[in-house]
Amino acid sequence: MNILGYRFKPKIWTIVLMMFFVAVFSSLGRWQMSRADEKNIKHEQMQLYAKQPPINLPPVLIKLEDFKYRDIEVRGEFLNNKTIFLDNKTYQGRAGYHVITPFKIANSSLSVPVNRGWVDVGLNRAILPEIKAIDGEMTLTGIVISPEIRALTLSDEFVNGQVWDKFDLQRYMVETELAMQPILVLQKNNTHDGLLRDWDKPDSGASKNIGYAIQWFSLAIASLIVFIVLNVKRSNRKSEIESS
Repeated sequence: MNILGYRFKPKIWTIVLMMFFVAVFSSLGRWQMSRADEKNIKHEQMQLYAKQPPINLPPVLIKLEDFKYRDIEVRGEFLNNKTIFLDNKTYQGRAGYHVITPFKIANSSLSVPVNRGWVDVGLNRAILPEIKAIDGEMTLTGIVISPEIRALTLSDEFVNGQVWDKFDLQRYMVETELAMQPILVLQKNNTHDGLLRDWDKPDSGASKNIGYAIQWFSLAIASLIVFIVLNVKRSNRKSEIESS
């Protein structure tokens, strides 16, 4: 095909290769857009839940999906002697721990793990901060999140006494010998224990997926442009006339 003195005659294998890359990159772009939609829906759900009053956490086993991101309240007491510290938690550039203590649900055999807040690591990491024990039955309020807290670890051995590199609910139940609800609660009410509970209020995170989608769609377009550029050549009129 000759257009304005330029010849476009790509080989079959280059057409197939171009179509493959365009299809793959476009598919990845659409997938990232769908992930962005999912995150927006989840964020809207979280905002809706934030406007609703807390719901009671029942004394029977629940499903995470039914309570995730909901504000809850539960009656019971802290089991202070089973507290652990999650390492590598920073606050305003300062190193510290998140303090996890199980909360025994009243009139139930179940407990619920509670992230009570942040505490400074102190001057000597060999000495753990003293956390005020909260004794007696009380009503706890907090936000339900997934108990699977992702963290970078250098090995499978992430437990060093009371200090853990990451939270693992199954491991925690084994260590404490407690049956627990399959959730983690971010404590909201003030128990005057000196812990900081300045929980992040993240956005949906959809902008990151949209950015990735734009990159994939750009690669699809770039693949098409490269294909055209490499296969368009100026026609050699002299050689065409001589050959004719």
